[in-house]
Formats: sequence, structure tokens, C-alpha cells
Amino acid sequence: MSKTDLLRSAIEAAHAAGEILRSGFGTTFERRSKEGLHNLVTEYDLRCEEKIISILREATPHASILAEESGLSDTHDELTWIIDPLDGTVNFAHGIPIFSVSIAATINGTPVCGVIYHPLLQETFTAIDGEGAFLNGRRLSVSKTATLDDSILVTGFPYNVNENPQHCIDQFSKVVGKGLPIRRLGSAALDLAYIAAGRFDGYWEVSLHVWDMAAGVLLVREAGGIVSHYDDREFRIGLDSIVATNGHIHQELVEFLRVPNQ
Repeated sequence: MSKTDLLRSAIEAAHAAGEILRSGFGTTFERRSKEGLHNLVTEYDLRCEEKIISILREATPHASILAEESGLSDTHDELTWIIDPLDGTVNFAHGIPIFSVSIAATINGTPVCGVIYHPLLQETFTAIDGEGAFLNGRRLSVSKTATLDDSILVTGFPYNVNENPQHCIDQFSKVVGKGLPIRRLGSAALDLAYIAAGRFDGYWEVSLHVWDMAAGVLLVREAGGIVSHYDDREFRIGLDSIVATNGHIHQELVEFLRVPNQ
């Protein structure tokens, strides 16, 4: 299949999952805890994942699939779908209208297309490797903000934030102490989509999973932004620290996030 065909299948699957989420949002449903404080899974995570997989399996029967709730289904194909059926489960479970569906296709580990869908706003963020990033068909570009002092940032916290992994509490304190505006949406996929759309200038987080960021990383890059790890190493899917920016503030943010003894 071409990249365009893969993206078409991903969009179909994301929209189908979005219909399920819209029907369930604000209703009474089952939920349970996974490992980690406030790490929830609902029946809608599971229903959406099942729906997404069924659509993608029909379109690409030999592809491998890595999904948040069911793990890796490996058929040893070079094509792998990476799926987060409900990114922002805690928000969804508490009636907070900020969550998304994230699907990426990778070939030999490299993202080639991706979609992030906000079902309540019906915003479909899409990207194809080498062809740009789009929101509902309109081409996206990162912001032009030139300095960290003029930036609005977004971040998130791992479920073990109390252990301060990779100094995430210290980093947050530094940014707050600088007086910069920070948002915390609760959906890493949307954080990255909003960097691509120019709504935020910079984003950082630790302890993410591949399904949290595979589609979003491609969106940011295709919109003209930069993605790296905390120490400014070239970004690789599967390593958990991430800094994503409009490019203009990237080095300044990377340097600012350094903390003593890091």
C-alpha cells in the first residue's frame, strides 16, 4: 500500500474509534486501574482498540500491530501499526473533554504516516513522511516564536511523578520559576499535535510509551519543528524522554531543562 492508502485507513479507524468515544463520553461505564497511581483503563479504551485493529487488519492483514492495551501482535511484516485508542483516559473517565485517538504506521521502525483525532472537536491532524502535516486538510506550520521568554509551553507527568524520574519535578519547577506559561492537557498526542499546529511553542515529557508519540513526532517534524531527547540526541522512537519545539527555541529549551547532576 502507498503511504496515502495507509493514512486513509488510519483516518477511517481513528474516526470510527472517535464515534465510540463520543457516544461514551459523559456516561456511566466500567473502569479499572493499571500499574501506577491514577493509571486507568476503561471499557472504551478496549472497545476503541478492538475497532481500530479490525479496520487496520482488514486493510493490511499482514501488518504487525502494537497497541496500548493488547500489546504487540507480531507477524514479522516490515509494516507496524502503533495505536493509542484513547490518549487521555483519565480525562475521559472524569468527564474532561480533552482526549484523542493516535495511530501511526511505521516501516522498519520509521513513522511514515500518522493521525491524531480529537473526537469532540472533530479535529483530524494528519501527516505523511515528506509531504507535510495537516489539520482537517489545511497545511500546518509550527509557530514563529523566537525566544523561550516569549513561549507558551506544555508538558505532562508520568504516573510515578513522585519518584521524580529524570528530574521531571525539578524541570517543572525551573520553568515555573522563570514565569513562563505552561499548560498540562493530559494527552501527549494532543500536546504534539498542538506543537505542529503552532498552538504551543515547546513541549517536554519523560516516561512516554511509543504509542503516545509515534504519530505526534511525525506531525511536528512535518510541520517544520524539531524533536530530540533531553540531551539533544537525535530522537528515536522507543526512548522515553522527548523535547519537541518549533525549532527556533529548541536549543534554548534543551539547555534550560538541564538540572544539576543530570
